[in-house]
Amino acid sequence: MARTDIQDSSEPLPTDAELDILQILWERGPRTVREVHEALHGRQTGYTTVLKQMQVMVEKGLLIRNERFRSHVYRARHPRERTQQRLIKQLVQTAFSGSAKSLILGALSAKPVSQEELAEIRDFLQGFEEKPQ
Repeated sequence: MARTDIQDSSEPLPTDAELDILQILWERGPRTVREVHEALHGRQTGYTTVLKQMQVMVEKGLLIRNERFRSHVYRARHPRERTQQRLIKQLVQTAFSGSAKSLILGALSAKPVSQEELAEIRDFLQGFEEKPQ
């Protein structure tokens, strides 16, 4: 997805509770409200609460509802990566005064990073440096 799509997007960012639902849909694919509710089993959330939340997410443009079947099937409107990039952009702007460096240093110091993850980060940075800007 092009950077301008991320920067110019006017749709709202998902809340934490909405991200829980999106995670399920990204990992498992399109689902009914009942299936999402069951996947949220560890959270004390009622079926009608999940239903209402998913209806609101359709209105906000975060989900798409397929009404062809008796039970409506919902799916994420955008891929996980696009949503993550929008959330990171917002976080960089609000918490790190626009500094990607501060975000990365903060993330690396906040939690232990495995050697495998460090190698992946190095590979990514090397590829990023080699790309024409």
